[in-house]
Amino acid sequence: MFERPQHGERAVLLHFGLGHPIANEDRTEFRELAVSAGAEIVAEVTAVRDIASPKYLIGGGKLEELAACVAEHEADLVLVDHALSPRQEKNLEKHLCRRVVDRTGLILDIFALRARTHEGKLQVELAQLRHLSTRLVRGWTHLERQKGGIGLRGPGETQLESDRRMIGQAIKRLNARLARVARRRGQGRQARSKNEIPTVSLVGYTNAGKSTLFNRLVGAGVMAADQLFATLDPTLRRLQLPDNNEVVLADTVGFIRDLPTELIAAFRSTLEETRDARLLLHVVDCSDPAHEEHIGHVNEVLTAIGAEGLPVVHVYNKADILGVPPRVDFDDMGMPRRVWLSARTGAGVDLLLASISRFVFRDRVRGTVRLTVEQARLRALLFTTGRVWAEQDLDAGGWELDVELQRRDFARLELHEGLTFSATAAGEVPAESAADDPSTAVS
Repeated sequence: MFERPQHGERAVLLHFGLGHPIANEDRTEFRELAVSAGAEIVAEVTAVRDIASPKYLIGGGKLEELAACVAEHEADLVLVDHALSPRQEKNLEKHLCRRVVDRTGLILDIFALRARTHEGKLQVELAQLRHLSTRLVRGWTHLERQKGGIGLRGPGETQLESDRRMIGQAIKRLNARLARVARRRGQGRQARSKNEIPTVSLVGYTNAGKSTLFNRLVGAGVMAADQLFATLDPTLRRLQLPDNNEVVLADTVGFIRDLPTELIAAFRSTLEETRDARLLLHVVDCSDPAHEEHIGHVNEVLTAIGAEGLPVVHVYNKADILGVPPRVDFDDMGMPRRVWLSARTGAGVDLLLASISRFVFRDRVRGTVRLTVEQARLRALLFTTGRVWAEQDLDAGGWELDVELQRRDFARLELHEGLTFSATAAGEVPAESAADDPSTAVS
């Protein structure tokens, strides 16, 4: 039996297309994943099949080509750009005498490398254990199932069941600890809801520039680098908008095609920050030729976590690379649909802030109201139901208030209390900076 080596990072990449040719963008992305995990790429092999082999994933001829490539370059491991069944992984390792890691295992390894917070480490460990629990029957000699017969009975099956039991107990402990963390997150969301502070969540494909934009908006100092999954742990910061309204901005983990289901399950409590957001800012690298495909992959993950129905503003980042000036594209209802900007230079960030205000606070009105001393009860109602930005005592008695209200609250006070003031919608996008002609948009 093959004893699995525990060291060495010289890797041969196996690009696998099932029923279709392999796109250059997919090859590049898998190379970046390998480099992000710390691999030294020494060679690459490509295989395309209509039907995957249940034993090795690839055919016999391609398997021998891969084995020769591994031997020639003295590789330590093989990275496969496809999900492998436990049987396929075991058979490949036995035939190649090398570690074999599929796409899911590679992404889990990167997440383990990048996790910094206590919650992030717990989530990654849970995902890894769930992945490992299906792969105990593989190339390690100490887990080998013993054959029956005299002299062949032994502790193999006992060791296997013991490992399964230990993993099951560890998963149970991690679930309990993450449940406590999820409760704390829930309490934080309830507190923000009680204080009427809406959450705006940044989502997008990995390496689209979310963390750079996050740092530009709130100055958080979150790590931003030109690599996949540069940041993993979610960060929340208060963001003050130009109209003095406040939101909580959440920077979440980047998405990717074929994101492992183990990760989606483990990070569900973190991703609830996205699901419960008032608005999603979908950051898109518009300079990437595959950005439309990336939008589709992000939408798949949003659907998986139950966030597909939330309002979305697409933030087309890196517009400066295309030479596109900052602007806002509107939909038929006059609401911002896309904001073109550069998170690196800051050009167009003012348009994004105004668009956030317009979306999040579109049901609020703001204006000035004068009240007499006899209307003291109405003054108290305004402090209770709305947000009073400023108040000034009048010489003749009474008050002048700069107040912001929900439209429904204003309509009720107008009807029952006779409240009148000239109101404007909160959070208007500057018309002179917005592009009304969407025909120049890049699809």
